[in-house]
Amino acid sequence: MALSSDINIKNKKASFEYHLLDRYVAGIRLLGTEIKSIREGKANINDSFCSFFEDGLYIRNMHIAEYSMGSFYNHEAKRDRQLLLTKKELKKLKEKGEERGFTIVPLRIFISSRGFAKVEIALAQGKKDFDKRENIKERDVKRELDRVMKF
Repeated sequence: MALSSDINIKNKKASFEYHLLDRYVAGIRLLGTEIKSIREGKANINDSFCSFFEDGLYIRNMHIAEYSMGSFYNHEAKRDRQLLLTKKELKKLKEKGEERGFTIVPLRIFISSRGFAKVEIALAQGKKDFDKRENIKERDVKRELDRVMKF
């Protein structure tokens, strides 16, 4: 099994698709087989998003593979999982999330020093196509400068 510092599952598309405004670290309400799968690194948050229901903030469409050693107690791979935040943070996210153009996206999943699974979420605003092209240009220029400086 991997050490807790090795688990760092990232959503690489998030910074390309969105302007990230505020970041929060939230706990996740998980089942026993889910945390074991996360510790093995078998989770995916590329297409996931966060939304509010009546009793809190949930992460949707997050895929956690079934635990290989689990029996009939295994979990469903793409179920909704509740995020654990303070009331103040939930209120702030709900107010901003309801505004037009804002969304809440997960950035990464990691294991804390105490052994709990945490997810880093961000309040984000969608980028336009020209912003994405600008990022690609900046990345290409930086890559060329690194090549020139190497020699």
